[in-house]
Amino acid sequence: MLTIRKSNERGHADHGWLDSHHTFSFANYYDPAHMGYRTLRVINEDRVAPGRGFGTHSHRDMEIITYVLAGSLAHKDSMGHTETLGPNEIQRMSAGSGITHSEFNGSDSQPAHFLQIWIEPKSLGIQPSYQQFKFAPQEKRNQFKVIASANPVPGAATIHQDATVAVAELAPGHNLTYPLASQRHLWLHVIHGEVVVNGKTLLTGDAIAADNEPTIQLSAQGSQPSEIILFDLA
Repeated sequence: MLTIRKSNERGHADHGWLDSHHTFSFANYYDPAHMGYRTLRVINEDRVAPGRGFGTHSHRDMEIITYVLAGSLAHKDSMGHTETLGPNEIQRMSAGSGITHSEFNGSDSQPAHFLQIWIEPKSLGIQPSYQQFKFAPQEKRNQFKVIASANPVPGAATIHQDATVAVAELAPGHNLTYPLASQRHLWLHVIHGEVVVNGKTLLTGDAIAADNEPTIQLSAQGSQPSEIILFDLA
């Protein structure tokens, strides 16, 4: 079964310095029909103005993944990490028993564009931890690049949940197949472009949930590359 979530159906908040689209209920956006999908709780597409950002705030008991699409993001947390992320770079924080952190646009002249993802952990109250990885653009071209997994994968973050997160950038006309194991569920979000997923056409910002679908067939359409992020969930 396939269920489409259109881009224009997402929650939207424009604070001037922050333009954010919420796939699932978040902050002042509440939709009881879209509280998350399986253990996937948040996909926020954020654009932050130059020199602005999120001041110090706290989290606990959540796997938080940040994937930078354009610009740079400066990070500082209570575990002692002071880092800057750029495109094709991911960050994973296991908030566990509690952390505080801040996220700011790392540039005074260019906007920052990124996805913030929350996945519910398998266990509560774990020791907070942090990982950051950068990968080459060709690692995701016309193939799946795992960026987070429950099992250790070279060049990917390890998360405390039975889930795999992967990205792929497809050239126009390129096809990919993703086998979905029995009793697994998939959420696929189009970062940019036009993609046909098992016969359903999705555009930038659209997403699709796949349940009881043994195989996911992807085909990039249009004249420009298309990028997707998928979540393989229990």
